[in-house]
Amino acid sequence: MFARLLIVCLLAGGLCAQDRVRVGLFTAMPVKWDLEANWRSFEETVARHAAERPDVIVTPECFLDGYAAAAADWTPEKFAAIAQDEQTSPYIAKVRAMAENYRTAILFGFTEKRDGKYYNTALLIDKTGKTIGRYDKTHLQAHDLRFEPGKDLPVFEAAWGKSGVMICADRRWPETARVLRLRGSRLTLVPSYGMWHIDNEWWMRTRAYENENFLAFAHPNVAFVANPKGQIVAKLQTNRPALLVVDLDLSEVTSNRHMNDRRPELYRDLSLPQ
Repeated sequence: MFARLLIVCLLAGGLCAQDRVRVGLFTAMPVKWDLEANWRSFEETVARHAAERPDVIVTPECFLDGYAAAAADWTPEKFAAIAQDEQTSPYIAKVRAMAENYRTAILFGFTEKRDGKYYNTALLIDKTGKTIGRYDKTHLQAHDLRFEPGKDLPVFEAAWGKSGVMICADRRWPETARVLRLRGSRLTLVPSYGMWHIDNEWWMRTRAYENENFLAFAHPNVAFVANPKGQIVAKLQTNRPALLVVDLDLSEVTSNRHMNDRRPELYRDLSLPQ
């Protein structure tokens, strides 16, 4: 079947990614500052769901350190101690080993120290343990100005095709999701830690609907997926560590409604500062 699909793609003029992807959204309330406890929670939950064989697993925002940037007892010294360097971190090494062992991509949220600065990072590691993308949170609010803001909205080439990432507050601005879609994202992944009420669910449904793609939201209290029609196709709300596993058909992502009928020449003011 795969060989036949590959031949069809080649005849069409190039390689095409698989359309079917099984997404695993990890939900658990992390302990601030406790890297080991949080890693153990993640590791045990993934192991319990190994038989479901997700193609990609997504953690909440800064899960490894419990989003310590917003902790009431924050100090520069404590923050420096929990920040990870991708090249030397034992936990990133464990993520790589987990990805390779379970043959799954992992979008892992943590505080990263890079070039002397701190970033709210989501690292995308493929099923071979290789880094294929890094996203730094771009839209910082008062509570997380301890981070350096990201400078771009990249879209990554994954086994299932192109995927973009928004971290928590990034989802408030419709431009963020729209740029990712225009850059080809069929599945936008949203690791988050902040708001998770029903209003947020409506906002995320709107983001999926107006951009005609899938949006997968992972939060310590809830996980859900919205489809290109703005419908919730799967949801899990729990106070225990869990993994919402859902199969998606990315061939449902088309551009024959909102995207093709846009009038970009009318939107130039969007780039103007207020």
